[in-house]
Amino acid sequence: MKTAISPRPSDSLRAPRYRKVCIGHPEVEVSEVDGILRMRAKESLAPLPDRLLERLQHWAREKPHHTFIAARDERGAWREVSYTQMLERVRAIAANLLGFGLSAQRPLAILSGNDIEHLQVALGAMYAGIPYCPVSPAYALLSQDFAKLRHVCEVLQPGLVFVNDAAPFARAIEAVLSVDVPLITVRGTVSGRTRIAFNDLLSDPDLAAADAAFAETGPDTIAKFLFTSGSTKLPKAVVTTQRMLCANQQMLLQTFPVFGQEPPVLVDWLPWNHTFGGSHNLGIVLYNGGSFYLDNGKPTAQGFAETLRNLKEVSPTAYLTVPKGWEELVKALEQDAELRERFFARISLFFFAAAGLSQNIWDRLDSVAEQHCGERIRMMAGLGMTEAAPSCTFTTGPLSMAGYIGLPAPGCEVKLVPVGDKLEGRFRGPHIMPGYWRAEQQTAEVFDAEGYYCSGDALKLADPGNSQFGLMFDGRIAEDFKLSSGVFVSVGPLRNRAVLEGSPYVQDIVVAAPDRACLGILVFARLPECRQLAGLDPHATDAQVLASAAVRDWFAGWLQRLNIDAQGNASRIEWLVLLEESPSIDQGEITDKGSINQRAVLQRRAARVEALYRGEDPAMLHAVHTS
Repeated sequence: MKTAISPRPSDSLRAPRYRKVCIGHPEVEVSEVDGILRMRAKESLAPLPDRLLERLQHWAREKPHHTFIAARDERGAWREVSYTQMLERVRAIAANLLGFGLSAQRPLAILSGNDIEHLQVALGAMYAGIPYCPVSPAYALLSQDFAKLRHVCEVLQPGLVFVNDAAPFARAIEAVLSVDVPLITVRGTVSGRTRIAFNDLLSDPDLAAADAAFAETGPDTIAKFLFTSGSTKLPKAVVTTQRMLCANQQMLLQTFPVFGQEPPVLVDWLPWNHTFGGSHNLGIVLYNGGSFYLDNGKPTAQGFAETLRNLKEVSPTAYLTVPKGWEELVKALEQDAELRERFFARISLFFFAAAGLSQNIWDRLDSVAEQHCGERIRMMAGLGMTEAAPSCTFTTGPLSMAGYIGLPAPGCEVKLVPVGDKLEGRFRGPHIMPGYWRAEQQTAEVFDAEGYYCSGDALKLADPGNSQFGLMFDGRIAEDFKLSSGVFVSVGPLRNRAVLEGSPYVQDIVVAAPDRACLGILVFARLPECRQLAGLDPHATDAQVLASAAVRDWFAGWLQRLNIDAQGNASRIEWLVLLEESPSIDQGEITDKGSINQRAVLQRRAARVEALYRGEDPAMLHAVHTS
């Protein structure tokens, strides 16, 4: 959930008016000894529930008929599940799961994506004290060799697997899972596998046994395993405890008291196998007695129509998505009055994560909000990670600029430790994981002697003269490298700026290369947008689009703009090349949530990188040197 906020334009004529919303503005305690800076919020974290599902029990008593989750059925109507209905089904499923002998050593694995049955099975496992793991569907549906799914199953050793529909997952299941692992499905079977129908989990439950199992759980009980994105190495299984989930939700509530003042209503598509969607967003609704409307759309050209359909029917109180989602949404808001009316009806807060939000998109969001309702909506972000369930800082401080991550959340201790010529952000608190599952060495490597989690993120003070301004993101330490001159290259800020300023035509970049004399970049372009820019025949190939004069002219101008303020070889980009081939999930170049593995891309394309540095690639664009 590493994020960076774009710089805000100056409002020289008037201060912008924002919709009133209750947001905390915590002061921080700061100390520095021997070059190590320590920060924490002065506000303490309030007492926590022992288990997240205590909140489900609470809301089932307080507002039994209130909708907890809703999703479209086959006819397109909203199928709603109330808090009481959810608790009843969770207890029944928990009772029936107890008979499978599951444990942390043999957990439940969920291979399919977001749906109501997925949530019921997951919470049923949690109620029974059985850890579960939502696995990225891409590992089974998009991968060709199933290498990451095989790795996940080798780490977990699951004793039971859930998929909503068996057919799309059959090939992966047959390739990876032992035949003695039973399969829960809503629809379909896999030949030769023991199949448990989902409805059977609701039948004849021993509720007393389920309640007794829940009573045995506590703050240290493992709720679930969440795998890291695998952007640098194979994914690691993060042990996510009840304490972590409850602490993060309490941090959010104290930072954004608005969630407790009006039950949050979210319309959300983010996958539950990632911490942003499955712990952060879903947790906001459950913790605060809100309603979660499951959006089966995605921020793609094909999938966003479903998101717009949902937003025209359900007015959210907050909207949380990735920058690509905001790009698609602002285009629609500018063009559709009915959408504006519904979307802005009760919205109080915007939030983004996973990448930087471009200045252009942010300005357009402000503009459409001011035109429609006479005020802006606050955009929030922060720094988080799977290992922290996920939040560590929020942008509740006084600044809005590129790379700003804000101030520590209540209960989170931050330590900045010199590593090379940067400061590594390290975190401690009840939201931090106890470790990676079945990975003692990797766990030992990421905690220091004081028990702080070593994030690998470089951070720095936004204003060295005033620590109350908070923190800036300063890149990933592991991505940085030296040129042949010995000059250090800070990849994160360079990449972030390039992607932000490359909107809407740049998807991502990879910075090349260690031990070379100068910098170049490999560019993954957004082909639909580039196709529009090229203005070619609709049947033109991707290669023809990227080779068109209009596209190459735009990227040549972008390269020159990136170099305007460059000072020396560590920030000046001498060349770029547009890559026709998408990054490969099987080759480890990209994670299922779109994070680029810089080293893997460079290693896989080493021959081309060599040709580029020799000037032998005719597709490269060179920077223009001006006197």
